[in-house]
Amino acid sequence: MNVKTQFKYYKSVGEKTFKQLEEKELFWRFNEASNSVAIIVNHLYGNMNSRWTNFLTSDGEKEWRNRDLEFESVIKNKEELLEKWNDGWQCFFEALNSINEENFNTTIYIRNQEHTIIEAINRQLAHYSYHIGQIVQIGKMIKGRGWKSLTIPKGKSMEFNAKKFSKGKHDGDFSDDL
Repeated sequence: MNVKTQFKYYKSVGEKTFKQLEEKELFWRFNEASNSVAIIVNHLYGNMNSRWTNFLTSDGEKEWRNRDLEFESVIKNKEELLEKWNDGWQCFFEALNSINEENFNTTIYIRNQEHTIIEAINRQLAHYSYHIGQIVQIGKMIKGRGWKSLTIPKGKSMEFNAKKFSKGKHDGDFSDDL
């Protein structure tokens, strides 16, 4: 399923960003109105658990979710950040892996709004990549010239394309070789 590859790619982009940052940098905020990497991870964790726990049988906005608290500085260290990051993704991938021919046409709800499974997945693909893009941007702001590109480095597009085209027409994912 290509969508799993897409989600795994964005997950890896977040993780590559974490690796470039020192622990204190995970908590850096541009200003009081902005989020740190840790706050964004906390929000993704809350969203993933709410949306994907029992997603076939209960609304994606769980009663136990405290979305407002997700935007507070509750994560205290890198270990906790990585634990929440991995727990959220595990919940999501377990839900994704549970989709089969028998339940594929199940109507699911998010805040009482009906979604097909594909609509819910597409909604979350856009949401998660949006926030992971924010994480990357924060990392770039912090690291400046020390930032190591996570995809095609500036000035290397022609080299990357030459490598891709040298393979001829082939199967694979856009993120192969990144």
